[in-house]
Amino acid sequence: MALTDEQVAGLLKQVLGEFANRHEHVEEIFCARCEQMMIYLAPGAQPSTERQTLIGAYFTHEYSPESAALFNPSIVPHPDQSGLSKGALRFILSLRATGEGHISSITFRIGVVSAQHHITLTPPVPFVMEPERVPNAAYDKGLFAHKLEEAGVQNDFCRRVLDQLHEGFTLKELHAVLFASGLTEDTSDATASRAARGILLLAESNYEVHFTSDSKLSQRVLFPSAPSQSNGIEDARFVRFQNDDGSFTYFATYTAYDGKITLPQLLETPDFVHFKFRTLNGPAVQNKGMALFPRKINGQYVMLSRQDDENILIMFSNHIHFWAEPKILLSPVQPWEFFKMGNCGSPIETERGWLVLSHGVGAMRKYCLGAFLLDLNDPTRVIGRLREPLLCPNKAEREGYVPNVVYSCGVLLHGRELVIPYAMSDSATSFATVSLDELLAAMERNEAH
Repeated sequence: MALTDEQVAGLLKQVLGEFANRHEHVEEIFCARCEQMMIYLAPGAQPSTERQTLIGAYFTHEYSPESAALFNPSIVPHPDQSGLSKGALRFILSLRATGEGHISSITFRIGVVSAQHHITLTPPVPFVMEPERVPNAAYDKGLFAHKLEEAGVQNDFCRRVLDQLHEGFTLKELHAVLFASGLTEDTSDATASRAARGILLLAESNYEVHFTSDSKLSQRVLFPSAPSQSNGIEDARFVRFQNDDGSFTYFATYTAYDGKITLPQLLETPDFVHFKFRTLNGPAVQNKGMALFPRKINGQYVMLSRQDDENILIMFSNHIHFWAEPKILLSPVQPWEFFKMGNCGSPIETERGWLVLSHGVGAMRKYCLGAFLLDLNDPTRVIGRLREPLLCPNKAEREGYVPNVVYSCGVLLHGRELVIPYAMSDSATSFATVSLDELLAAMERNEAH
C-alpha cells in the first residue's frame, strides 16, 4: 500500500508479463485473492484495481498437483457419448495426483475405447483450474442433526442451535446463529464450546463446488479445502450409479486425510462440473477402500469396505450416508494375498454375477490384482474366485515411490472386454485389458476345484 502508482504499474506489468500466459484469467484470479485479503487493510482503504491485482499476486503461488505422482485411477463412462464411431465408448479417468508436500488431489482425463478396444487419451490442456465454492449451498437440518448424533456431537447446545435454523440452512446462517449465541473460545462452557467446534467441522466438511461450464475436464482439479481432507483427497473410487427412476448420478468414495486421521467420505456429481462433498457416518465408516455398488440391490445401497486392514467386507444401508454392521465377505487364501486384501473399485454387473477386482498383498509388500464373482441377487455369496493373480508388477513397473505395486480404483466393461487402468508403484498409470469371458471361465475352473 506504500508503493507509488508508478511502482505498482511497473511491478504489475512485470508479474503479468511472466504469468499471464501460464494461466487463464490470471488478473481475475489475483483480484479474487485480494478480496480475501481486504480485511487486513486499513479501514476505509480503497486500492485501485491495479493495486488490488498486485496485492492478490503477492498472496498467490503456483502449485503443480501432478508433479510427484499420477496414480490410483478410476474409470466411468462419460455422460456425453455423442460424435463417436460405431462401437466406441468415451470415458472419464479420475486420478490421484500428488504434488509438493505429498498433498493429494483429484484430476481428470478423457479417453475413448474403440470397438476394437484400442484406448486413446485426449491430451490435457496446459491450464488448470480450481472450482468455486457454492456460497449458498443449503444443509438439510434433519440429515445434519442425524450426522451430529452419529458423530457423538449432540447435546442441549446443539439442539438450541438447530432450533434456530430453517429446514434448509446455509453456512452463513449457521455462523450467524453461533455468533449470536455469544460463544467464544474462552467461554467457561467447555461442553458448548466443543459442540460448536463439532458443528462447524461437520458443516465445513459438507460443501459444494462448481467449475465454469466452458472449462475442459482435464483443467479441473479437486484440491483439498476442508479440515478433514487438509492433507489429501485420496483414492477416489468413481461409479456411475443408477437411481430408482433410471437416471444416473456419479458417486465416488474417497479417503480424506488430515495428516493424522483417515476417513472414508463421499463425492457426488451429475456432470463433473458441480460436485458435492459429503461426510459418511456410522460405525462402519473407518479405514479405507469403501466401494459402492452401481445400483441398489433388494432396495438397499450396498458397499464393499476394508474395516480391519486385512479382509474385504460387505454392508447394506437404507441411506447412502450411513453405514453399519459390515460382514466379512472374503479373506486372504492364496500366498500372494496373505498379508491383506482390498477391492479395486466398484463391482461390475455381468450376466454371471457381480465382478469385483481385488488387490492382494504378499511377501515384501508386493501388490497384485485378483478377481472374484458375487451372486447378483445375494452379493454376500462368493461364487467364483481367481487362484492366481490377474496382474502383477513387471520389471518395468516395480520401481517408484512405493515399489512393487499395481493398484486400481475402478475398471470399465466395454462389450466383452474389461478395461483396467492401474497405477505402477505409486508413480504413474497404465492400462490393461482382458477378455471378460476368459476371466469368468478361469473363475469357473477355480470354483470347480
